[in-house]
Amino acid sequence: MSNAIPKTGREQTREQQAAEAAEAAEAATQEKAVEKQPARGPLQTSRGVTTLDDAVVAKIAGMAAREVPGVYDMGNAARRAFSAVTDRIPNAQTNVTGGISVEKGDTQTAIDVTVVVEYGASIVDVGNAIRRNIIDQVEGTTGLEVVEVNVNVADVHLPQDDDGDDVRTSSESGRGELR
Repeated sequence: MSNAIPKTGREQTREQQAAEAAEAAEAATQEKAVEKQPARGPLQTSRGVTTLDDAVVAKIAGMAAREVPGVYDMGNAARRAFSAVTDRIPNAQTNVTGGISVEKGDTQTAIDVTVVVEYGASIVDVGNAIRRNIIDQVEGTTGLEVVEVNVNVADVHLPQDDDGDDVRTSSESGRGELR
C-alpha cells in the first residue's frame, strides 16, 4: 500500500493544468524553433533552394579577375597555349574560366586564381585587387560567402613578348635569326 496522501480535487486540477501548460509551452517552443530556424544563406529560403554550378562561380570570378589592371592573362603556360590556339578559330567563345578553380559548398566558396601579371605592375597590389574584386562580384551576384581567394602568379608578361611571333631578324637583334 502506498503511504501517499490522497489529493483533493483542487490539487488534482492544478496538477492537470500545470501538466497541460507544460505540454503547450513545449509545443510552442518546438514551433518557434522550426520558425526561427534561419535559412542557411540567401540561396536557401523557406520557399525553396537555389543551386549554383561551380562553373557559374568560376565564370564570375574569371571575369572579375580579368577586370583588374595589371592582369595580362589567366592560367598556366599550357592553358595559355591552348587559349592561343582556340582564339584563332572563327566564332570560338573565349573561355573565361581558364585559370580559375572553385570549391563550393551550400553557403561558402573558395577560389584559386592563376594569372600572368604585366611587367611593372605591383604583384602585391594586383593580387589584392584581384582578391577584392572577386570577393565583391561573387558575393554580390551569388550570395555565397567567399572564404578565401588564393592568387598564383604563374608568369610576368614582358613588353618584348608582344613583338610578333618571337622571330627576330639579324638587323633587330644583331645576333642572327631566332625561331
